Amino acid sequence: MYFLSRELYFPPLRHASPEGIVAIGGDLSPERLMLAYRSGIFPWFEDDEPILWWSPPERMVLLFTELKVSKSMRNILNRNMFTVTFNTAFADVIANCRDIKREGQPGTWITNDMTRAYCKLHELGHAKSVEVWMDGQLVGGLYGIDLGHIFCGESMFSKVPNASKVAFIALAKKLEEENYRLLDCQVHNSHLESLGAREIFREDFLEILTS
Repeated sequence: MYFLSRELYFPPLRHASPEGIVAIGGDLSPERLMLAYRSGIFPWFEDDEPILWWSPPERMVLLFTELKVSKSMRNILNRNMFTVTFNTAFADVIANCRDIKREGQPGTWITNDMTRAYCKLHELGHAKSVEVWMDGQLVGGLYGIDLGHIFCGESMFSKVPNASKVAFIALAKKLEEENYRLLDCQVHNSHLESLGAREIFREDFLEILTS
């Protein structure tokens, strides 16, 4: 296993462990985080663990032509129950993603250090959010890293049914209009699979990332 020093460097992904761990340690500086995302790598670790850097052998992605919007979701969207905004309440979105209770999960991987790091990336224009509002209240949303041709989704939350789906669908449609290549969902998630996301091989993801 490769242990990072202060040098801004990640080893070749062919050296990743079978489950996809590329390296351990380092820091969450903007420079290292952006190097990671541009290399197909993301951090994912618990509060009491060292920083773990991942690039799984299969990557969950949404290709925009494969977006699935069910009849029931179309009805919800047509009813205009929600208002969607982009990049207007980043700190509130990441705080909700951190604090929301998730079934089967005792805690969150969004540590205080992670929160500070991504808020800094937001200040620098790299991290962006989608907000979903109902009656003036923030009820759902997501955030991630914008690479200009790929959006790397990090986390989402929902306080009322379907709010996170609304955020995901709105983002996917916006990215498609702006000629992005895909929406990176990182690891398998049945919620996102229902919306059309699927796994592709890491090599195929990297080819799109670097092209």
